[in-house]
Amino acid sequence: MPTAPDELLLPCAELHLHIEGTLEPELIFELAARNGTALPYANLEELRSRYEFTDLQSFLDLYYANMEVLRTQADFADMTRAYLRRAAAAGVRHVEMMVDPQAHLLRGVPLADCINGVASVLATSLEDFGISAELIAAFLRDRPAAEAEEVLEQLLESRAPIVGIGLDSAEADNPPEGFVALYRRARDAGLKCVAHAGEEGPSHYIEQALDLLLVDRIDHGVRCLDDSELVDRLVRDRVPLTICPLSNVRLRSVDTLLDHPLPQMLAAGLNVSVNSDDPAYFGGYVDDNFALLRDTFDLSADQLAQLAVNSVEASFAQPARRAELLELIRDWRAAQV
Repeated sequence: MPTAPDELLLPCAELHLHIEGTLEPELIFELAARNGTALPYANLEELRSRYEFTDLQSFLDLYYANMEVLRTQADFADMTRAYLRRAAAAGVRHVEMMVDPQAHLLRGVPLADCINGVASVLATSLEDFGISAELIAAFLRDRPAAEAEEVLEQLLESRAPIVGIGLDSAEADNPPEGFVALYRRARDAGLKCVAHAGEEGPSHYIEQALDLLLVDRIDHGVRCLDDSELVDRLVRDRVPLTICPLSNVRLRSVDTLLDHPLPQMLAAGLNVSVNSDDPAYFGGYVDDNFALLRDTFDLSADQLAQLAVNSVEASFAQPARRAELLELIRDWRAAQV
């Protein structure tokens, strides 16, 4: 997989990252061998041939199938460690990663193995990789809301080290309004709230996420451009939108990167950041996204730095850590000539 040139290693926060979406083909085969899990692919080449998607659901089918290799706490730890190693080389200095506990519970994996496997690596990620980290439990919007509420209670009872909750999976016909009680419970417990909205779903899903779920930021949100009044609101309120350019291309939200609305979003004054979403599936980590955006749209150093600043300011990092990260970005910008 290509990586960006060293001069583009812009320090940033990654706010839209599904840890299961970092499961590279090589690690899939390694974990399958370790756990005795049968794979429906004869080799790496056959698996990679399936990474052509027509929409979100076609990706999710492969995404969930590959999760079958995640069986033990050590598997989750190895996957998390592999992402952090690659993210550090990409310039990521803070990450807020999502994990899908329901997807693993449905396969018979204990909640503790899933959460503790990821969290055990995040606990020392700053020392080991120079990346501060937070964990977000994301719930599947195409599963019953009552199931999500039950899993949230288990997470709270076990004092799982999560900073917030999210809402992901198939967006079409699964509006945010069905998860009001889940988000109310999370807020009452002091958790931060984010939600996928306006990726494949319509712009009014973004409004529902804001008005009914009271989210702190929107994951994706590219469909906001369909509603000028909504854009005005998002600009006025500085609502963070975690944009994932390569994901949008690979899932056919846009035909090519040249068609991506990021330049229009920047011109409109929207509070956007750049993220990799599921980088093992979508052709690049955050540095790859930045490099391709720079080359495609001729983004200036000021624009790139602003995207990084937006990511830090939209993060749930502690104030002192945010200040450190903003200083790193200022240093990067000063070094650009």
